Amino acid sequence: MTEILDRAVDFRATMSRLATGVSVITTRSGSTRIGMTASAVSALSLDPVQLLVCIGNHLYTRTAIAEHGRFAVNVLGEDSEPLARNFAVSQPDKFSGVETVDDHGVPVLKDAIAAVVCDVAEALPGGDHTIFVGDVRYCSHQADSRPLLHFAGGFGTLRAAL
Repeated sequence: MTEILDRAVDFRATMSRLATGVSVITTRSGSTRIGMTASAVSALSLDPVQLLVCIGNHLYTRTAIAEHGRFAVNVLGEDSEPLARNFAVSQPDKFSGVETVDDHGVPVLKDAIAAVVCDVAEALPGGDHTIFVGDVRYCSHQADSRPLLHFAGGFGTLRAAL
């Protein structure tokens, strides 16, 4: 058992060296807006247009996505660390003071530099996570924007100009 735990700790530390973009995954549970900070997001396919998100099985967001059948990936910009931290912790209303647009059946953050709204195409087991494959229904982005990055347990930005 100790060997498995040591391997998990080593794996987590090793993967923290992979810089990733920071997103807020949003959905609904009835009329309640649900959201969480995530970095396990990836483009999957152009034909059909799909992406995937990996959500911990212990999180309410996983249950809400499975039940609602739709989610949004809101890519955060370099000035959005407070927003990332807000959605990373458990609190009663993560959306307090956060502007959203609800045109697509799920909340889309107005401050996101890119947004992708998906219908769940598949939910696949992935160890202690669920891999949601999403069929893209809507996407938009700000052309001259720079992302917030997650690296080694902290947040950062790109140094080089795009």
